[in-house]
Amino acid sequence: MVDAAFGHPRLAAIYDPLNSDRSDLDAYLAMAQEFGARSVLDIGCGTGVFALLLAERGITVTGIDPARASVDVARGKPGAERVRWLDGDAGDLPPLQIDLVTMTGNVAQAIADPQAWRTTLRGAYEALRPGGRLVFETRDPAQRLWEEWAEWTRETTYRMTHIPGVGHVESWAELTDVSLPLVSFRGTHVFAADGDVLTSESTLRFRERTEIERDLHEHGFVVEDVRDAPDRPGGEFVFVARRGSAEPVPPGMPQGACPPHSAGRTGL
Repeated sequence: MVDAAFGHPRLAAIYDPLNSDRSDLDAYLAMAQEFGARSVLDIGCGTGVFALLLAERGITVTGIDPARASVDVARGKPGAERVRWLDGDAGDLPPLQIDLVTMTGNVAQAIADPQAWRTTLRGAYEALRPGGRLVFETRDPAQRLWEEWAEWTRETTYRMTHIPGVGHVESWAELTDVSLPLVSFRGTHVFAADGDVLTSESTLRFRERTEIERDLHEHGFVVEDVRDAPDRPGGEFVFVARRGSAEPVPPGMPQGACPPHSAGRTGL
């Protein structure tokens, strides 16, 4: 399921003005340079902010997202013709040979369904050239961030934003459920121009570091590093995983067993 915040055309159109501080992307731009990436696949590209920053630097970029409304916003931005935009998830990718796969903005946590998570890791593996890297961030469950979110109410999170061409928009967030490892919340937006009220129900999965390391290993990755997020020190894991030489382990096959040979696309 795609959150309305990204999938509803009216909400997708105001996502960038409501989330204008994207300094979190600086670390990903630095890693693209660090790894000498000439081609990048941005999974969960949203409205295309990161993909366009990469393209400005002469990097070949593919952006994919299941929220078509968000990708439509990306397609309408200046410079969008330099990016290959795809509608769908990592299981819908065409054959690629990419240097770097990214998931920014806690996209990994938004992939809450276990099967969808496996599909994402499998798709990332298949998209990478041998030795290519996957990088993404996820919040550390040990910080118990949901306890802070428990204080979210209309009163504590309310803000009014004037958006050119749209008018004033009221917005607030509320925590709705904590059933670990899942945490859910609701965003509400009120458009002053016509009184339209739109809500978005969102769920995040908080994965332990050991769980993520296991999942990466089972999908053929070698964890090279687990870094701190510069903009949220101590609060997140930033995984750097390299596509290894070993084939991923099919579901249900014991570790160490030899997977069957698969012709064509690599992986499961």
